[in-house]
Amino acid sequence: MPKNKSSRDLEKIYPKKQFIEKLRRLADALEKDKSFSIQIAGERIFVPKDAIINIEHEREKDAEEIEFQIKWKNNKK
Repeated sequence: MPKNKSSRDLEKIYPKKQFIEKLRRLADALEKDKSFSIQIAGERIFVPKDAIINIEHEREKDAEEIEFQIKWKNNKK
């Protein structure tokens, strides 16, 4: 894992089956109060078990969006 991570903001589209697998692994980790790791666009992300989880809903004139968000602070060493 790089020590100095650069800023990153991306959106990755996955096939439905792969998305379901990732979501199921996340749900299992949450139920067991465990940390979670996921690879997104080639980078492995480690999510601590105490991350904050929220659901966001956005509506515009001709479109709607739901985002499942997981947020945490990076540990600075």
